[in-house]
Amino acid sequence: MASIHHTTMTPGKLELLADWLPRQSWYAGGAEAPERIRAGGFRLDDPAGEVGIEFMIVVEAGAPEPAAYLVPMAYRGAALDGACDDALIGVSEHGVLGTRWIYDGVRDPVVMGQLHAVLRGEATPQHQSESDTPDPTVAVYGGDAADVLDVRVNRVLRPVEAEEGAPGRLVAGWTRPDGTAVRGVLVTFASR
Repeated sequence: MASIHHTTMTPGKLELLADWLPRQSWYAGGAEAPERIRAGGFRLDDPAGEVGIEFMIVVEAGAPEPAAYLVPMAYRGAALDGACDDALIGVSEHGVLGTRWIYDGVRDPVVMGQLHAVLRGEATPQHQSESDTPDPTVAVYGGDAADVLDVRVNRVLRPVEAEEGAPGRLVAGWTRPDGTAVRGVLVTFASR
């Protein structure tokens, strides 16, 4: 199991996302620089213990209907060979582990491999900020299939309660800036 280090990162994750997020084609925000807050998410364990895996939900505060984004991230101890320049979110200095290269998890093979394992029921989502603690609030509907195909990570999140139990979905929650807890579909998938 991955250990969570309660330490500093310089620059911090939200600082790195302030530059990276608005450059993404799926970004729904405006030209102004809104305040971004961590609103939820979960972690996955890399069986090799080399790559940190986090699925962070970030909310932009200040708008009448604040946008919520899912940003899967890979934390690596070295640059990822063959990665496109735009896959790199940024480089940060971790207070315990040293320099970390942080990549968009959708473009990292370890992150996507572990996401597939969760969807097949072979791995367990972990609490975002506690070591060795499963996160029971993350639910997979329609998993346990041998072959998971057509995985789609929803980057812009919308609260949905009615469709929570529909097959082929990973559902989790986040908190809006006003303190309201909501849930939505983070990942959709189809199996053979």
